[in-house]
Amino acid sequence: MNYVCISPNFPPNYVNFSLRLKERGARVLGIGSEPYDNLSPALRGALTEYYRVYDMENYEGVLQACGFFTHKYGKIDRIESHNEYWLSLDARLRTDFNVFGFKNDDMGPIKHKSWMKEVFRSQGIPVARGRVVTSLEDARELVEEVGWPVCAKPDSGVGAAHTYKLSSDDELQLFFDTKPSLDYIMEEFIQGEIHTFDGLADREGNVVFKNCFIFGKGVMETVNDDLDMFYYSLREIPEDIMEYGEKSVQAFGLKERFFHIEFFRTESGLVALEINVRPPGGWSLDIFNYENDADIYDQYTRLVLEGETDAPFDRPYHVAYLGLKEREQVFRARSREEILKIYGDRLIQHGPIDSIFAPAIGDYAYVLRSPEIEPLKEAAGYILERA
Repeated sequence: MNYVCISPNFPPNYVNFSLRLKERGARVLGIGSEPYDNLSPALRGALTEYYRVYDMENYEGVLQACGFFTHKYGKIDRIESHNEYWLSLDARLRTDFNVFGFKNDDMGPIKHKSWMKEVFRSQGIPVARGRVVTSLEDARELVEEVGWPVCAKPDSGVGAAHTYKLSSDDELQLFFDTKPSLDYIMEEFIQGEIHTFDGLADREGNVVFKNCFIFGKGVMETVNDDLDMFYYSLREIPEDIMEYGEKSVQAFGLKERFFHIEFFRTESGLVALEINVRPPGGWSLDIFNYENDADIYDQYTRLVLEGETDAPFDRPYHVAYLGLKEREQVFRARSREEILKIYGDRLIQHGPIDSIFAPAIGDYAYVLRSPEIEPLKEAAGYILERA
């Protein structure tokens, strides 16, 4: 199999996809902007060839790279970045080279939040009231319908970038005076805890791996208010999450893909927020491994090459992620030495976070696990405390 990895070095833990593919016999071909000598020795060893494109935003350069690989190695079987930023690039390349997976015509419902709403609604899954707004007056009419506050976010965007909570007409006016020139969707602000349905679908769309995270705060609040990040996995996935999650996987046509679906849990039930057709971010793939004593990178590789997985995925552990902001204006109550001394027996990974992800998931992270959830919540209270 000829498997093309887009930006195989980023984020750093995604190198494991190339390593496992190589180990199981795939020909791994990399395309990226990073100089070859800057790639890790492990990644260089996994790649049969690496084609450097100086500007990955220049489609002609990436197209030429795939053309070169096709001429030299034959038909490309897979093109994948596992990265939300490159979803459209992946799809465009798959379209031009007739490769399995999402293509250009599939992008609407998985890139545009307004389209996502319609897919969720088609399955009887509640969504926040809202729509794309085209003017200040249009937005004011929506506020009349749903009330304050409202949430404004790019209809097609990555993460929490340029996302705002607006609580007054003055804030709404300022938003329209200063917002980027993007299509924005505006919704009622939903008060609730974020629960996710994450996993991996096989080539027929069956969910072969599933997970549920509970987040202390949403990414928008974490970024805009400079908060710490805390989330943890559940050993038992709630029935309503399972039902809505599996309906969503089928409705969005996910095949041989990771997914990360976000819901608000409110007093009246679940409300769908959005779907991301890629793995959850940060260290979440490693958390999948820690909660199952498995290797999700290898299981994905088996799925691609052999059409099946063989890990039990029975979740013997809860795993918690704590991403701390460590910067000039934030004062921590606990030192790193104190944390390691007290919770070293539950700690399975810790370290700095790449600066590009830090606003959302923290500057320095700790990952802990336990068969019971209460010890993790207790540790989170201690570790996250600010002076």
